[in-house]
Amino acid sequence: MSIATMDASALGQPYHSNGSASLAEIVNDLTPALAARASAADETDVFVAENYAMLKQAGLVAAGVPGELGGGGADVAELADMLRRMAHACGSTALAFSMHTHQVAIPAWRWRHQKVSAVEPLLRRVATENIVLLSSGGSDWIGGSGEARKVEGGYRVSARKGFTSGAEAGDLLMTGAIAKEADGTAKVVHFGVPMKAAEVKVDKTWRTLGMRGTGSNDVLIDDLFIPDQGVALTRKAGEWHPVFQIIATIAFPLIYAAYLGVAESARDIAVKLAGRKEPTPYALDIAGRMDTALRAAQLAHRHMVSMVNDTVPDADSVNETMIGKALVAQNAIRAVELAMELAGGPGFYRSQGLERRFRDIQGARYHPLQSGQQAHYAGALALGRPVEAIY
Repeated sequence: MSIATMDASALGQPYHSNGSASLAEIVNDLTPALAARASAADETDVFVAENYAMLKQAGLVAAGVPGELGGGGADVAELADMLRRMAHACGSTALAFSMHTHQVAIPAWRWRHQKVSAVEPLLRRVATENIVLLSSGGSDWIGGSGEARKVEGGYRVSARKGFTSGAEAGDLLMTGAIAKEADGTAKVVHFGVPMKAAEVKVDKTWRTLGMRGTGSNDVLIDDLFIPDQGVALTRKAGEWHPVFQIIATIAFPLIYAAYLGVAESARDIAVKLAGRKEPTPYALDIAGRMDTALRAAQLAHRHMVSMVNDTVPDADSVNETMIGKALVAQNAIRAVELAMELAGGPGFYRSQGLERRFRDIQGARYHPLQSGQQAHYAGALALGRPVEAIY
């Protein structure tokens, strides 16, 4: 029996890098079933819940947990390849799952490279309980969002966290909120929010141009008590913190692997459609420009992945990662635009899946750092200016 036909109630063991099947082979086995549901999720704005169940069955929830802690032991390069392959079948599944994947990869990196033992309980929970982690993403970036009111023994938190991909399937939202000090300065306290708490609700706001199956709804937090011991990090609001340099360097190669996979699959569809007739010289030119743009995206993404292993996260690694992110976005979007042109009229039909990928790829524009902030950050570093408050 293949993974794709397993019963939804039969949760599998975590994927292990020394197992009989590689991570790529496991994902390739899943892709037909993922692809079969992609169109319906897109057309109805419904979260890809069945696909998430399959990912759990396959043990992919714990793929990035170190093997010593009971997980799969996959590194960022392997996880990025997993998400890229997944996106060939369903961009929404890959993008939503990239948010869980990077929330596992970051503490795994800190555990392995910085010997941070405080993250070990979370990683063990992912491996043993198969829990799904959520990220509030760009709505909760360097500036922080929401209110954390100091009370005896902890904080009372109220917030609206947007862009929470996979919210319906999540167990723990990794987030933060702004606490005001007595002197008026603002700090951000970071913590995990149990999604089953009575004070937490999902507001289904996700009706969008593309990536419609990600279920990136708002999460409402209403006066939730977070004990002092539940605060994982406190930092100054509105400035880069070393932990966020780690987050930026590790998270974005994983997130943009999904967009790269969307662009690659759009290219393959366009080539298939164009191959139905003898190509004109103009079509050859479009195909060549499409593959050139796609190769640029692939090379830029490869550079992003290399930053994880080749550097210690800092302002320079953030800059290199964000330059790579900008190049992936620009060239992936351009490649899909050219794919639409190469396919011609047939590509306009929903049944071909190309127009969905054209809409899905637009999401690459919106993750931080967006184009203006990214250029400002890169320019400031080039000219020796401070970047602490550029985000």
